[in-house]
Amino acid sequence: MKTAELRKMKDAELKVQLDELASEAMKLRFQQATMQLTKTSRPQQVRQEIARIKTVLSERSRG
Repeated sequence: MKTAELRKMKDAELKVQLDELASEAMKLRFQQATMQLTKTSRPQQVRQEIARIKTVLSERSRG
C-alpha cells in the first residue's frame, strides 16, 4: 500500500492494518524457520509496510 493511501485512512484503520501485518510477519518468520517460505521477498515487503504505517501514525501524533 502506498503512503498516500495510508494517509487517507483513519487511525483506527491503520492500527487494525498494523496488527494484521504484525501477525503476517510472525507467520512468515515461522515459515522461514521451517523452510516452508515460498515468496522470499514477502517478509521484507511486510516490514516496509509496517514501517510506513508507524511513520504515518507518528507524524499524526506529533502534530
